[in-house]
Amino acid sequence: MKPVKYALAMLFVGSSMAMAAECVQPEAPTLPDGASASMEEMIAGQQAVKSFQAENVEYMRCLDEAMQKARVAVEKGKGDPEANQAIYADAVDAYNEAVSIEESVAGQFNTEIREYKAANPS
Repeated sequence: MKPVKYALAMLFVGSSMAMAAECVQPEAPTLPDGASASMEEMIAGQQAVKSFQAENVEYMRCLDEAMQKARVAVEKGKGDPEANQAIYADAVDAYNEAVSIEESVAGQFNTEIREYKAANPS
């Protein structure tokens, strides 16, 4: 590999790692089993989901900032355009994944609520 290409590759890896270090993806919570959980466990699950959602919003804001910085760098011709476009694409992919995970967690928790209600009729 030519030294210039190697240096650009390392710059790209370093930039991507910097974005990754700044934006920390929250871990999805473990949800209670609605069919067998107590009310306290369901409330704790709800609180865990709300906490996850708040952390995920911050994560997505961070990714949005990374996308904007990369887009501006490309528009202004700063740095390596290919690296900036790759950073932008990676941030977009991570953002979309974060949205999907949040939707999945919320959907699964709603399923657990329905199962809880079925197992504990009022």
